[in-house]
Amino acid sequence: MTQFFYSLTGYSDFGLLALRLAIGAIFLYHCRSKLRNFGSFMGFIGLAELAGGAAVALGFLTQLAAVGLGIIMIGAIYKKINEWKIPFSTQSNTGWEFDLMLLAGCVALLLMGGGGMSVDAMYLGM
Repeated sequence: MTQFFYSLTGYSDFGLLALRLAIGAIFLYHCRSKLRNFGSFMGFIGLAELAGGAAVALGFLTQLAAVGLGIIMIGAIYKKINEWKIPFSTQSNTGWEFDLMLLAGCVALLLMGGGGMSVDAMYLGM
């Protein structure tokens, strides 16, 4: 049984692709509301999420994009905990557990890169 799970590591590029696509899709979806505030700080965050989400999804400069998105998530977690006093999990609204999961995904992409199925791998030899 252990051998089976160990053999799955040969497919890690598929796992990184799935992680990149999920994180990219989430940031691309959530940037839309922020982009309506163009010219404000939230508009800037929306542009950063748009650029970072697209870059992560494509695997283009994945690690740099993951750092930028990770910093945004640290800010979101800080704001939810300290300013809005939102608990880790809540029934009525989204707690900061979602933000923590996105931060963890960004850390994983920072440490592992975009994988073999990325623009980085195809053109930059990463």
